Amino acid sequence: MKIVDKIALVLIIIGAINWGLIGFFKFNLVETIFGSMTIITRIIYALVGVSGLWGIKLLFDD
Repeated sequence: MKIVDKIALVLIIIGAINWGLIGFFKFNLVETIFGSMTIITRIIYALVGVSGLWGIKLLFDD
C-alpha cells in the first residue's frame, strides 16, 4: 500500500469517527477542536472529502 493510500485511509477513518460522533451524540469533534467553519476546519473537511473519493479507487485496487 502506497503512502498516499495510507494517508487517505487515516483521513477516511477520522471522518467516519467524526460523523459517528455527530450522529450518536450531536458532537462535532473537528469544530470543537478547530472552531466552527474556520479555514482549518474547512481544509480538514476538504481533505476528508478528497480522501473519500480516493477511497473509491482503493476498492478497485488489487
